[in-house]
Amino acid sequence: MLPSLRRYADRHPRLVEAVFLLLLYAATAKQYDEGGPGWGPGLGIAAAACLALLWRRRHPGAVVAFTTLCASITGGLGYLITPIVLLPVLVALYELTVRAPQRTARLCCVAVIAVVVFASLRSEQNDQSWKERAIPPAFSIVLSAVQGSAVRARRAYLDAVHTRAEHAERTREEEARQRVAEERVRIARELHDVVAHHMALANAQAGTAAHLTRTRPEQAAKILVELTSTTASALRELQATVGLLRQPDDPDDPDDHAEPLEPAPGLGRLPELVSAFAAAGLQVTVTVDGEQRPLSPGVDLTAFRIVQEALTNVAKHAAASAAQVRLAYAHDRLTLTVSDNGGTAPQPPAPGSGFGLIGMRERARSAGGHFQAGHRLEGGFAVTAELPIHP
Repeated sequence: MLPSLRRYADRHPRLVEAVFLLLLYAATAKQYDEGGPGWGPGLGIAAAACLALLWRRRHPGAVVAFTTLCASITGGLGYLITPIVLLPVLVALYELTVRAPQRTARLCCVAVIAVVVFASLRSEQNDQSWKERAIPPAFSIVLSAVQGSAVRARRAYLDAVHTRAEHAERTREEEARQRVAEERVRIARELHDVVAHHMALANAQAGTAAHLTRTRPEQAAKILVELTSTTASALRELQATVGLLRQPDDPDDPDDHAEPLEPAPGLGRLPELVSAFAAAGLQVTVTVDGEQRPLSPGVDLTAFRIVQEALTNVAKHAAASAAQVRLAYAHDRLTLTVSDNGGTAPQPPAPGSGFGLIGMRERARSAGGHFQAGHRLEGGFAVTAELPIHP
């Protein structure tokens, strides 16, 4: 019932305003039959006060002053000033309290009480005591101001809640966009590492096989078998990485009946990585210092990718024949170092190089660790990453 009436009032504001003022006028005018010079002057004063309420929203202070003046004239004419007679004053003061600053509303409330009480006490035709003439009007005026202050406070609270909700919504959208951007960077980094490593390894294996085809065909055939494994592994990792971009409910997914994707790689696959580089002509030695401890999945993947990228850079950019991977386990950190012997002459940079060191540094920072890279005094190049075992 109430929601329907509220919707009707929202659709017909002028009609509701007219009905409200007519009811207010009827209630106020009824009080003028008690004492005073008769109905005539009272009806005119009530009509003027109620009509002034049409401008209470645009000029609340002026309407409060006018309705208070009407109430004081009522007392001067000898009418009994009751809370019902003061209804126009109460409505105007309520509107002022809702819209005006709190200090202004308080000053107006005190002024209205002073004027109305003074007019009521000055009325010579009222035989009531001063308490009966002063307390009810003053109480009704204070009650109207208090109600207006409460409504004002509630509106301010709702506005603050709405503002916070809008801010929270904007913040969620910004956080969502940031997460999307970070995920894109992560997937791009994965794709770079997978493609760069496997393509460099496949290129090295193919070059070695071509070089040995005539002189050592058996070893060339073995390297070609390793090349097949390298490309198959590249396809599997690309499938796993690109599969992250697919929705689980995509229709007609060609991989619906494919074998489950292998888990993310970690340091447990170092022997496989070392074997692949050995087939490409790079001898890799792995040493472990300290008690080997299990890593969290994110740190394990980061450590493997850094080793993979570092060895790939050795194969692409250095004429080195050997590389060393050192894993040093401490209480809460893993320090991994990949270095090479430098070879006899540097190789020209491979096309598209330049992002390997940046990617490794970003991976280490994303895991909460540190990364360093540079030339060694004894020759060659080394990269070092310190990673937390459990970030």
